[in-house]
Amino acid sequence: MTLDPNYQRRFAALYVVNIFVKRNAKTYRKYAESLLELIDASPTPFHATRELAALLKAKGFDALQESDAWNLKKGGRYYVTRNDSSLMAFVVGTKPAESTGFKIIGAHTDSPNLRLKPNPAYEQSGYMQLGVEVYGGVLLTTWTDRDLSLAGRVVLKSKKGQPVSRLLKIEKPLLRIPQLAIHLNREVNEKGLKLNKQTHLPPILQMAQKNLSSEKALKALVARELKCRAEEIVSLDLALYDVQSSSFAGPNDEFLYAPRLDNLASCHAATVALLEASKQDSATRVLAFYDHEEIGSETAQGGGSPFLKDALERMVMDSENPREALMRAVARSVFISADMAHAVHPNYADKHEGQHMPLINAGPVIKTNAGQRYATEGVSSAHFELLCRRAGVNVQKFVMRSDLACGSTIGPITAANLGIRTVDVGNPMLSMHSIREMAGSQDHGDLIQVFKEYFNAKKG
Repeated sequence: MTLDPNYQRRFAALYVVNIFVKRNAKTYRKYAESLLELIDASPTPFHATRELAALLKAKGFDALQESDAWNLKKGGRYYVTRNDSSLMAFVVGTKPAESTGFKIIGAHTDSPNLRLKPNPAYEQSGYMQLGVEVYGGVLLTTWTDRDLSLAGRVVLKSKKGQPVSRLLKIEKPLLRIPQLAIHLNREVNEKGLKLNKQTHLPPILQMAQKNLSSEKALKALVARELKCRAEEIVSLDLALYDVQSSSFAGPNDEFLYAPRLDNLASCHAATVALLEASKQDSATRVLAFYDHEEIGSETAQGGGSPFLKDALERMVMDSENPREALMRAVARSVFISADMAHAVHPNYADKHEGQHMPLINAGPVIKTNAGQRYATEGVSSAHFELLCRRAGVNVQKFVMRSDLACGSTIGPITAANLGIRTVDVGNPMLSMHSIREMAGSQDHGDLIQVFKEYFNAKKG
């Protein structure tokens, strides 16, 4: 594909400016380091929610329970979780929400991966293997020949007979999905690696044990890690993850190589922005991080649930007419749906729309789709672009090629559920939905600056 020369020159110059004129280099480095620490500590949405809650708690946010009455105070800082995998956080504004609206950033805590089936352990040809299901739009081939392990939530039976949740993260290489040797698959390089989700993805855990069933062996392994008895284990919500640590990369550390950049990078940027924003604002500022975006969001803790609406309604309960107050507040609000965006791939440039080819480290991306797979429209797009200008950050635009199907986000779902003005944005990245993704270290700091501008602005 031939690009417009002016377009090429403009973005080539932008790339140089962003890489070699490092604005706030030390601060940006710390932002990126903090992101990679979060990712490495968060192999599952359960871990991500715990880590994000810990960041909030350390800065004075109080935990709420959905089952309790909420006694909210002006300027109060709160967070609440659902299913241990979705999180809502907010700082109550100094003025009623119906007069200021809400400032909301939404993202998701989940990423595509492989998850254990309820009865996963079995023996095959002398090996003990684990049955897995595909969660979300996984690039399956990237999960082969990697050092994998297990993480997630384990439900135990307590002494009182009630279920108790514990988080598990086994940090040693434990599993592998070995590829078939090329001698047995001679055409793999010409025809590509084709994987059957049922028969080719189960990882090898260990050699089969003569005197120990596979189920008991798996429970014994989990029990050792949690320092509990195998008999206490009631159920497992476990997934596979790659134990390789996240890293900076490139001659100038301009890249980030990490799993789950989509979409923990957006969760981290929004959280840091809220924590570093002014302590008080006339408007109530909100973070909404959902599980299950990668499988459609239609769950009790997904973007299609009433989690956000319920929380917003409780924030206006002190109004004389709470329902009226909520509708007025929503009408004054803007929802920023933050989810990673497609950077142009230099080896597959023809897969991109010629005038909308975002570059890594050239600024956040506004995502648009005429079919409203992204919820961006003219006013919301302008709103975000002006935030970028005020923050001194370049902004890019993205649409899919007209002959390719477009993905989606929590943006359209939230817009439809609340009737709220919404813009879909995200930082550009490569290897999206791979076991190990690639993004820009400069971009992360830029997005934080824009989000801080949003939370600090006098008007939402």
